[in-house]
Amino acid sequence: MATADVLERNYPGRRAQLKRDILLGALACFNQHGLDLTTIEIIREHCDTSVGNIYHHFGSKDGLVAALFFSALEDQARLLATYLEKADTAQQGVAAIVGSYIDWVTDQPELARFQYQARAAIAKGPQADELAAKNRSRNKHIFSWWSAPARHAFIKHIPVDLLPSLLIGQAENYCRAWLSGRIVTSPKKYRAYLTQAAWLSLAIAVPEPK
Repeated sequence: MATADVLERNYPGRRAQLKRDILLGALACFNQHGLDLTTIEIIREHCDTSVGNIYHHFGSKDGLVAALFFSALEDQARLLATYLEKADTAQQGVAAIVGSYIDWVTDQPELARFQYQARAAIAKGPQADELAAKNRSRNKHIFSWWSAPARHAFIKHIPVDLLPSLLIGQAENYCRAWLSGRIVTSPKKYRAYLTQAAWLSLAIAVPEPK
């Protein structure tokens, strides 16, 4: 199970098995009922555990939401780093960023569906500073990769807060529609189109060697 693999990477070992089981159950409940309507009792019943166990490991429902959200975010970051390591040119870097995003969403649809609905709650909650820090770190990593002169020369000067929208905004919009069932064609089928759209929004009008 793909989600179980993600949680295993973030909470490894036999001693963390109960924690992973609770997170898997909570994810199913959040996606079925929504964040607001899901209660600790619903999660407890789904997981066949005690309320005490849930509070011991996560403190509250907000703690569960945060643990799942940041597990998803960290897994995305790992995949992105793997893709960027294989990219040499700026255009290949854009393809790596867009491609890793599309691949993660299509390979982890339950986590992605949850992440979309939980993002606003995290951004406005007690973990807002942590989310902002992780986003800054991600953007810094991308800019650092592009800072090599052979890559930087082909990219427009983009404000940091605008960069994510230009890079993955169109891919994110399509992925959201796919996850909601409004469209059925996998985002992977349109990877080339979405990558090209991102590249054209970022690239200086100078042809880059492939």
